Amino acid sequence: MNTNVTLIATAAMGLESVVAQEVKNLGYTDVEVANGRVVFKADVSAIPRCNLWLRTADRVKLLVGEFTATTFDDLFEQTKALPWEQYIAEDGEFPVIGKSVKSKLYSVPDCQAIVKKSVAERLKLKYGVASWLQESGAFHRIEVAILKDVVTLTLDTSGSGLHKRGYRVGQGDAPIKETLAAALVQLTNWKADFPFVDPFCGSGTIAIEAALIGQNIAPGFNRNFVSEKWHWIDSNLWENAFNEAEDLANYDQVLNITGSDIDHRMIEVAKANAIEAGLGDLINWKQMQVSDLYPRIQNGYVIANPPYGERIGDKPEVEQMYKDLGNIMNDYPSWSVYILTSNEDFEVLYGRKATKKRKLFNGFIKTDYYQYFGRHI
Repeated sequence: MNTNVTLIATAAMGLESVVAQEVKNLGYTDVEVANGRVVFKADVSAIPRCNLWLRTADRVKLLVGEFTATTFDDLFEQTKALPWEQYIAEDGEFPVIGKSVKSKLYSVPDCQAIVKKSVAERLKLKYGVASWLQESGAFHRIEVAILKDVVTLTLDTSGSGLHKRGYRVGQGDAPIKETLAAALVQLTNWKADFPFVDPFCGSGTIAIEAALIGQNIAPGFNRNFVSEKWHWIDSNLWENAFNEAEDLANYDQVLNITGSDIDHRMIEVAKANAIEAGLGDLINWKQMQVSDLYPRIQNGYVIANPPYGERIGDKPEVEQMYKDLGNIMNDYPSWSVYILTSNEDFEVLYGRKATKKRKLFNGFIKTDYYQYFGRHI
């Protein structure tokens, strides 16, 4: 089998360039950025490495084939022509999911059924199976995605989404995804030797992701991936990837990271999540309202996803939080401040126009990432 593969790292809208940079940082240079995805060619060893290391991607998918189809016959025959036996063993389980946008083949259930039947026919032919395939072995989820009659067929190598790091034992009402939290940190120039504060920490996700970045700990180190059981990926490749992650982790890096929240219950949840992440006492957790934030060290960073005030009853309280934060940080011009919110009046409430803004989506909520660059001393 050819050891070169084409992979697709899927990304939330607005984070494609961040994911692309992560892919390049892993040493893969044949990279193409598109809406919602980063496509790159690499050796098979990239499957374990990318699943372990990509902090901001949603999933890593293996591209099996891409073609144009305008009829169900086209879809069936071109799917059947692909080398599915290279990836799915005789007993492999292979459910099919799908989506279709602006295409003649608009019925997703029909497309899924046709792809399922086509792959089954190919596998039965190659494995010499006359009856039904047992599908009792390793799991391979196929996705048929059709956009303007272009069919893309992939296998999901991740299993659970990459945001599921395995450390979240508790959460608040509106937790930020781990992948977005990591992106908020990576979109700054924060380094591990600078103080870091999240004064609206909730269940602690941003601070935890910062600590993982600060100590160069692979975000997927404490979880499993579905492709670990695929027969054609040598187990040594997974072992090597995990060993590399262990070797590159800098557990001795000293961190000055603080997460605070007005709700004492969230502080307890954040502590539990940090312990589950293996970070123990590396992060300082405090029950505190934002008006009590007074940095004692120069040249730090505030990175936060505060409440947005979208519920009418919460709006005055949230607006006061923004004002308090602006008043405090105005006295600390050497600090950089990065705030994600959907509140369009944030700059007015904060009291200062942002140095830079970036549009991002927090789930389905359209937000802006307000960036205030500190004048470092």
